[in-house]
Amino acid sequence: MKYRKLGRSGVLVSELALGTMIFGESSPRATDEATALRMIDRFLDAGGNHIDTANVYADGRSEEIVGKAMKGRRDKIFLATKVHFRKGPGPNDIGLSRVHIMREVENSLRRLQTDYIDLYYAHCWDEVTPIEEMLRAFDDLVTAGKVRYIGVSNFHAWQIMKSLAISDAHGWVRFVAAQMQYSLVVRDIEYEFTPLALDQGVGLVPWSPLGGGFLSGKYRRGERPTSGRLAYLGDESESSWRRRAVERNWQIIDAVGEIAEERGKTYAQVALAWLRAQPGVVSIVIGARTEEQLEDNLGSVGWDLTGDELDRLNRVSAPPDMYPYRMIKQYGRRMPV
Repeated sequence: MKYRKLGRSGVLVSELALGTMIFGESSPRATDEATALRMIDRFLDAGGNHIDTANVYADGRSEEIVGKAMKGRRDKIFLATKVHFRKGPGPNDIGLSRVHIMREVENSLRRLQTDYIDLYYAHCWDEVTPIEEMLRAFDDLVTAGKVRYIGVSNFHAWQIMKSLAISDAHGWVRFVAAQMQYSLVVRDIEYEFTPLALDQGVGLVPWSPLGGGFLSGKYRRGERPTSGRLAYLGDESESSWRRRAVERNWQIIDAVGEIAEERGKTYAQVALAWLRAQPGVVSIVIGARTEEQLEDNLGSVGWDLTGDELDRLNRVSAPPDMYPYRMIKQYGRRMPV
């Protein structure tokens, strides 16, 4: 496992991060505690140091499991968790208000059995709370030593840029990481977020790198799944079958499969290797459910796609050439005098 610098910080994180969203869920397709603990052990043994969770995953059970796994080795783990989504019935049990952030960081610290969080994310945009209130609360947590770095997830690009400008103006801690959906089948962030991240020193931490499992290679044209994640997700879900089963994505699957066969790799390993090679990407959140899936995902590191293979995947998965990006590409560049 290699390590990369997280944005404009001095900390190094593993190129894969272990996502724990379904650790401890009550669903039969979730990862039970005993399996989750073994998976965390294996991930750390493989050289990983970046573990990602959130206060809402499995209603807090995910954080509790991660807390158990960290006992005796807290300093070997770069721990990320998040705040925003609803944690109770009250009007202030959701969002990025100072009230909610301060309450939830204490709850997360208790469940995680630690006195600090390495990376604390704003999990989603909050249209009610002023940006200044959110950022000042985060800055106070860093000053108090309860949080080391802050990150952002599921914001618009302009919202992130505005937040960075406000942090700079006040001398407050700024976002060093942006956790966004990114994969061969969802490349939307390349329009705005990748250039922002590269310009502002914000490390990209992709979630759903296999398109909700679509890039695992187990799905075929005309065969709607009857089991697995894509079988039960609603049509409005980010990873729904309706969003995935389109011709462009089947062509991506074909290209991934050809390279996988040529290289003796799995579909997932090729898809993850492509993502590792993308500009600005620091650490990829893998969401393995089983020990077998984790082993497969770990096989995506230690080797690289060739330039020709990357070109093949880039061409077949290229996002639409939209305005104003195509006009800027054509007319906005000029050689220095």
